[in-house]
Amino acid sequence: MNQPRVYTTTQVATNTFIRGVYLWMSIGLMITGYISYMVSSSPTLISIFLQNQLLFLGIIIGELVLVVTISGAISRLSANVATALFILYSGLNGITLSTIFLIYTQTSIMKTFFICSGMFGAMSIYGYTTSKDLSSWGSFLFMGLIGVIIASIINMFFHSTQMEFVISVIGILVFVGLTAYDTQKLKLMGQNAPLDRKSTLQKGTILGALTLYLDFINLFLLLLRFLGTSRD
Repeated sequence: MNQPRVYTTTQVATNTFIRGVYLWMSIGLMITGYISYMVSSSPTLISIFLQNQLLFLGIIIGELVLVVTISGAISRLSANVATALFILYSGLNGITLSTIFLIYTQTSIMKTFFICSGMFGAMSIYGYTTSKDLSSWGSFLFMGLIGVIIASIINMFFHSTQMEFVISVIGILVFVGLTAYDTQKLKLMGQNAPLDRKSTLQKGTILGALTLYLDFINLFLLLLRFLGTSRD
């Protein structure tokens, strides 16, 4: 006769936290995808958001402010405000990412999305299940990320296709590593999640969702450079 599985308080906290993280990350991705498609499909919205350079720049700045606010001031925000800001960020990111539907074919975008989902899922499972401590990856991945950002800015002036290729390859490796690293870090956060403090739990969930959301989006965009088929 099978014995019922008994969960410890730590296991319950971790499972509750991780489920919330992936739920909100998925909601964020769905919001982004829906708005991206709607904007790119509407000549009126394209004219309003994409052809108005000042407004488009304002949206990008707004996204940066929201990421900094959620990441840096999460402890001072209420759970509802943190959730609303994450939803707002997902929507604004949908507007800026709508440009990919104007550059690449829908078929190649969907193909890249499924490939990215498989890579992200595999590395996330690895980060969650491995007994290896991935904390040593942190400084290495951070330096790689900074290097990719600096190299991308420099290449904006040189427009080197070879340099862009190298940046993309390194970027993919960095975000594949970050997916596993961040997942393990969130698992550890979940083990200490306070089930009796729902507001704190919700804010941690939103912060975790934002972290994995950014990993997924950046990995997707880098893969799209290789796998995307131009509309031209």
